[in-house]
Amino acid sequence: MTAVRSNNRFAIIPWALAVIALSAALLVRPAAANSQELASYVDDNTQKLVQRLNQESDLYTDDPDAFYEEMEQALSGFVDFRRIAARVMGRYARQATPEQRDEFVVRFKRSLFESYAQALVNNSDGFEIAVREAQINPRDEDRASVDMMVTTEAGDRYQVTYSMYRNKDSGDWLMENVIVEGVNIGLAFRDRFAQEMESRRGDVDAVIENWGEAVASLNLDEEMDQGADGE
Repeated sequence: MTAVRSNNRFAIIPWALAVIALSAALLVRPAAANSQELASYVDDNTQKLVQRLNQESDLYTDDPDAFYEEMEQALSGFVDFRRIAARVMGRYARQATPEQRDEFVVRFKRSLFESYAQALVNNSDGFEIAVREAQINPRDEDRASVDMMVTTEAGDRYQVTYSMYRNKDSGDWLMENVIVEGVNIGLAFRDRFAQEMESRRGDVDAVIENWGEAVASLNLDEEMDQGADGE
């Protein structure tokens, strides 16, 4: 397990969200033959992610744009941002032009970085992160889930689950969603996109242009509370 420093549970959420954007570069190669191999591979490379973030923390402070460009280059070909972004747009993706969908992919990636990278870097040396198990879907060997436990210095524990799929062309495992304490992060983003479309009266361009603000105002910590209350 790897240690990460934190004083509040809210740091769990940006960590888990940013993992979508940053850890997949480490998690997906090569294709695992079974669940145990997938779990070991994810565990080993999650620790490498934390080490890398610690090493790059000065770059983020000195030059955030350079940090973003380096992370984006590392992720090229590993994270299916187009797939994730299309799911966030939901039914509205069919209404958007190819150019609008392309622009949203760019905005979506940038919004993750701008909203969560700082919290991720600042807290990259204070949690304990352990992979509990990976399960390849018995009905579809190209889909899997990876369960992780994040433990804070205070002893609070939070369950994080990665949803992954295997690209049929390359055989690589790609990250497509994350669930934190029962809160489906991809669904939360999709709901926010729908809310933005409604409030902006179906103006796709306006929603895309202001997506960074929408993400910044999304209170996922509150959703975790609501999910806990409903249990």
